[in-house]
Amino acid sequence: MTIQRFNKGEKEVSIVSPEEKSKVEAHIEVGLRPKLLVDYIGQDEVKANLGYLIEAARLRKEPLDHVLLHGPPGLGKTTLANIISNEVGVSVRITSGPAIEKQGDIASIITNLKENDILFIDEIHRLKPAIEEILYSAMEDFAIDLVIGKGPAAKTMRLKLPRFTLIGATTKMSMLSSPLRDRFGAVYKLQFYSVDHIKQIIRRSATILNINIADEAAELLANSSRQTPRIANRLLKRVRDFAMVKGVLEVDAVVVKNALAAMGIDYLGLDEGDRLILNAIIERFRGGPVGVGSIAAATSEDEGTIEDVYEPFLLQLGFMERTSRGRIATEKAFLHLGHNFVKNQE
Repeated sequence: MTIQRFNKGEKEVSIVSPEEKSKVEAHIEVGLRPKLLVDYIGQDEVKANLGYLIEAARLRKEPLDHVLLHGPPGLGKTTLANIISNEVGVSVRITSGPAIEKQGDIASIITNLKENDILFIDEIHRLKPAIEEILYSAMEDFAIDLVIGKGPAAKTMRLKLPRFTLIGATTKMSMLSSPLRDRFGAVYKLQFYSVDHIKQIIRRSATILNINIADEAAELLANSSRQTPRIANRLLKRVRDFAMVKGVLEVDAVVVKNALAAMGIDYLGLDEGDRLILNAIIERFRGGPVGVGSIAAATSEDEGTIEDVYEPFLLQLGFMERTSRGRIATEKAFLHLGHNFVKNQE
């Protein structure tokens, strides 16, 4: 580890190199993830169904059926894949759709799996069509067909595979092709978390990170976490940093409020990006309706980012509505941002 030290007054300050710091953060993030279903907070319906699926496979002494997890980012799809592997007691190989560029890549990954192993593909909707076609026979027949050679001399060879389980995760279910989607025996949708569940997650993470946090402070953080565990843990770590620098031993409501204000996050979890989008709709387009392309141009933000990152939370809060003519800012959004409500002309 590369560490530089210098004296600041009477205190010795250590600075960890950026590369090492990112490794430490990644290690902490992994440490916060539950390892078993019993420790996983929220998503009760998904947990119950996964419990039946895992126990049935264990009783039959067969590999799990292929599982597809879909929902907004940060809700625990990767965590669930690791939990499944721990519950079944097998190894998991993790990759992502964009990382698999050639047919040989997926063939190499699958052929190196052992019997009953799990292959987890994140963002599976971004697989190329040619790679998807290899997965069809791999998922159904546990075999892949390889073409050897080119032209008239080309030959097809079928390679048998160990029986494995494919777990796919996607944030865009509509972009997954029907032939691939239909080959998953179990499909589960992850929902946004309740404030109570987020609060429990914050409490658990605070214990792991040795953070002394007051109940009111945990409640404030839960309300500001956009109903997403990943964001809750990220905010908790930043509040911890804020408290450490200020020399505070217990994270209370005042510390949380000051830390969130410094990060530009309000009590509902809206950040600068959310407010920029809502203000653009309200001030430049009189509350809407307005197309996402116009919003992107007005805010200098990417259309995909608006649709995938900002919109789901704003819709969940009831601050935005989607109509056939475009996006509309609701009365709640007007009032929250301090504007006089003007009814749209749709």
